[in-house]
Amino acid sequence: MAFAAIFVPNFRLQAVVRCEPELAIRPIALIDGPPPTYQVVAVNRLAARLGVAEGMTKAAATQFPGVEIRPRGKLQETTAHAVLLDVAWSFSPRMEDTAPDTVLIDVDGLASLFGAHENIAASIVSKCAEMGLTAQVALAENVETASVVARALPGATVIPEGREAKFLESLPVHMLSLSKELCEVFERWGVKTCKALASLPVISLCECVGQEGVRVHTIASGNGIRSLVIAEPAHCFEEFFELEDAVEDLEPLSFLLGRLLDQLCARLAARSLAVRAIHLHFTLQPSFESAFDSCSEAIRKKELFSDYVCAFELPVPCRDAKLLLKLVRLRLQSTPPHAPVQKIHMLAEPSFPRVTQGGLFVPEVPDPEKLELTIARIAHVVGEGNVGSPQLMDSHRPNSFRMHRFSVASASAQQVDRNGKMETKIGFRAYRPPVLTKVNLRGGRPINVAFLGRSGEVVHASGPWRTSGDWWEEDPWQQDAWDVEVNFPYETPPSQGFYRICFDSRQKKWFVLGAYD
Repeated sequence: MAFAAIFVPNFRLQAVVRCEPELAIRPIALIDGPPPTYQVVAVNRLAARLGVAEGMTKAAATQFPGVEIRPRGKLQETTAHAVLLDVAWSFSPRMEDTAPDTVLIDVDGLASLFGAHENIAASIVSKCAEMGLTAQVALAENVETASVVARALPGATVIPEGREAKFLESLPVHMLSLSKELCEVFERWGVKTCKALASLPVISLCECVGQEGVRVHTIASGNGIRSLVIAEPAHCFEEFFELEDAVEDLEPLSFLLGRLLDQLCARLAARSLAVRAIHLHFTLQPSFESAFDSCSEAIRKKELFSDYVCAFELPVPCRDAKLLLKLVRLRLQSTPPHAPVQKIHMLAEPSFPRVTQGGLFVPEVPDPEKLELTIARIAHVVGEGNVGSPQLMDSHRPNSFRMHRFSVASASAQQVDRNGKMETKIGFRAYRPPVLTKVNLRGGRPINVAFLGRSGEVVHASGPWRTSGDWWEEDPWQQDAWDVEVNFPYETPPSQGFYRICFDSRQKKWFVLGAYD
C-alpha cells in the first residue's frame, strides 16, 4: 500500500496569489493580528530578499521600498483549502484532511491509470498547478514518512520501500511537528536531525519524554505507520474576491468574473462534475463614500454595505467557463448593480454532466448550451419574463398562460396508441390578439364567416361551449366557442381550414381565436 502527501508551502500567501496571479511577480507581505499591532505572517521570496521577515510589525515592513502590504485573506485560504481537497478527491476517494496546507491520499491501485509512482506524483503536482497552487508531493509506503518528506523536499519525490530512514536522516527534527516542550528538550540534548533522534534508545526516550517521544522516534526511523482518517467528499464550490478599489464598469468586472468562473469550472472538472446553477453575491460600495455629507447624521448611521444578489439555472449542467461568462454578462447588462462592486462571492451548484447518445433516426435538436445563450440574448432585448415556453394557468379563461423557463427535452421514445400505431396530435395556432370576424347564423349555428379579407362557408360546426369566470374581478368574461370547418370557394385555388371562433357575450362581438394545424 502506498500513500501520497500533498503539501502547499507558504499556504497563506499562495491562497492570495491564486486569486490575483499578477502578485506573483511583486514583493508581497501579509499581515494579521489585532489592530494596531499588525505583524507580518507571510512573505514571498521577492519580499524576503528585500529584508522583510515573518514576525515584523507592519510599521517595520513598510520601511522597505517596493513591498506591497496586504491583509491576510481568510476567505481565500478557505477556498484554497477546498481546492486542495478537490485535487485529492480527483485522484482517490480515500483522502485525509490533515491540515489547511496538507492532505494525504491512498494511491494504491492508481498504477493502472497513471503507471509508475513517479507518474502519479508528477500528475498530482501538475493538477495542483492547474488549480493555481504550487505543491510539494511525496509518495511512500507509510503515511508519516510521506507527510514529512513532502514538507521538506520540493517538487515530486518518490521514496522506495525500505529506504524511508535514508530520506529522513538528514532532516531537522522540527519537521516532525513536535510540541514546543519536546523541541526544547531535544535542543538541550543536542538532537537536531532525524538520524540523531532515531539512534536514541526507545525505552530511555519513553522514560524521559513519554509516549510522544516514542511516536516521533518511530517516525524518524521511517516506520510511522497508521491508518488514514477518511474525509467525506464536500459538494460546496465557492470562490471569493475582494477588491481594493470598487469596480463600476462591466468590462473590468467581467474580467474578474471570468477568472472566478475558470477556477470553478476547473475544480468541477477535477471532480467530474458540472455547473447546474450559478449564484452571485456582490457586496456594493457604500453610497456615502462617494457622496459624503459631514452635516448629515442620517448618512453616518446608514448601513455600510448593500448587497446585489443574482442567480440563474442552466437547462443542462455545463462547465464551459466562456459560455457561463456570457450568460452572466447578459444578466448584469439587464439588471446591473446600483453601486460599484467591492466584494464578489460566487457559488456553483454542482451536478453530474449531461450524457447523451445521438440516434441515426432521431431529429437533431439545438445544442442546449448555445440555445441557452441565444435565449439569454433575446431576453436581454425583450425582457426576462417575455421569452420561454408557455404554461397554462389553472383557469378556463382563453389565453390564460404564463411564461416559464425553456428547456430542451431529452430524446424519448415515440408515443404509440393501443394498437401500436403512431399517435397523431393536432396543433393549435392561437391568434394574439384574437381576430375580429363577421359570422352569419342560421338556427343559432354559424353558416359562414368573414375575417382578414377572406369569406368562407361553414361545412361543419361543433359547439357551442360556454365558458365564463372571474366574476369577482373587475374584468369578468363569458364566451361561446365553436370549432368550425370552413371552405373558401372564392379563392384560387379553393382552400379550407379548421378554426375556433367564439362569441364574446360582454362585447357582443365574434372573434377567431386561432387555427388548427
